[in-house]
Amino acid sequence: MVLMTFLNIIIHGCQVGSRVVMALFAIKLGASPFAIGIMVALYSIPPLCLGVAAGRITDRYGVRGPMILGAALCGSGMLLPRLWPELPALYASAVVVGLSFVFYTVAVQNLAGAWGPRDDRAKNFSTLSLGYSISGFAGPMFAGYAIDYAGHTAAYLGFALSTLIPVCTLLFYTPLRGLKLPPAAAGGGNAFALLRQPELRKVLVNSALVVSGWDLYMFYLPIYGNSIGLSASRIGGILGVFAVATFIMRFSLPHLTTRFSARNVLSASMFCGASIFIFFPFVSDIWILSALSFCIGLSLGCGQPITLLMSYNRSPAGRAGEVTGIRFALNHFMHSSVPVVAGALASSFGVAPVFIINAGILAYSGHLTRTVRASSAPAPPA
Repeated sequence: MVLMTFLNIIIHGCQVGSRVVMALFAIKLGASPFAIGIMVALYSIPPLCLGVAAGRITDRYGVRGPMILGAALCGSGMLLPRLWPELPALYASAVVVGLSFVFYTVAVQNLAGAWGPRDDRAKNFSTLSLGYSISGFAGPMFAGYAIDYAGHTAAYLGFALSTLIPVCTLLFYTPLRGLKLPPAAAGGGNAFALLRQPELRKVLVNSALVVSGWDLYMFYLPIYGNSIGLSASRIGGILGVFAVATFIMRFSLPHLTTRFSARNVLSASMFCGASIFIFFPFVSDIWILSALSFCIGLSLGCGQPITLLMSYNRSPAGRAGEVTGIRFALNHFMHSSVPVVAGALASSFGVAPVFIINAGILAYSGHLTRTVRASSAPAPPA
């Protein structure tokens, strides 16, 4: 699983880094803020529309093909602005990279659940989440340095060339060819039938709530920091402390989930995060804000890997990929809608109420986690 995580770091780093290059290149080409917003939205449209379909393809044909397709699409999307350095190419690139994101990510998350014995799932999802933390840092950093020293199209070329490593590895990595996913039961029904299962529905809703908490914090901490007079470097430092805390939490997750169970860890983390968010808008000292940010990072850092684990464990046999796709689509719906709603609230009532709302979201997430029955997990696949 370490090798698969390394490949995912490359692909996810390219996907995250390309957003930085796209925004800065679009500004250089004279794009308006509205046009740049459209480009950013285009990244989320394929995951929102094709998440379930990508999951079904993974269940039916295995993970190797969708991963190769996703890696190849990622490289192709990066090459478009290099070969055609104009604004239309940036729109096309965003769509192609969004397609690569949905196919590759759904497949690799399904792989993490199917790789090895059932007892290794928590470790696999934790390892994969550590990779996301690394790529979320490394991708934008590479983009920034490449733009400063070689230019925007060179940054795109560098990302495109790096995708050759996952493509070649996946083509010739023998163990992945022989990986068999459990067959789906006959008459399993459509995606809405999956959502009618109470325990699985709770986990999927909980995943969307965790994503909402993460997004609200990442969007509105800079706004709040600016409103109390913090410099950009200090705001960046607070967010950096948050990233370090998420890495520490994900590194510790296998031990924590073994000792306390995934449900208990997630529930306690969400309640702790909710209590911290209540105090956040009443603090202006940089050191206290950094300490609160670190604690919030510990709380939110466990959300995605644990909800991945819980949703996989509650997936019907042979439909784990489809469940991952549903989760993926719901999360991207929240990515698109929650900032808009919160922005309207912030415009009317200020930034502080957004943190209070976030506290309520995490508190409800903690309560919902406690209602999920541990015995609802199906038997491990053969």
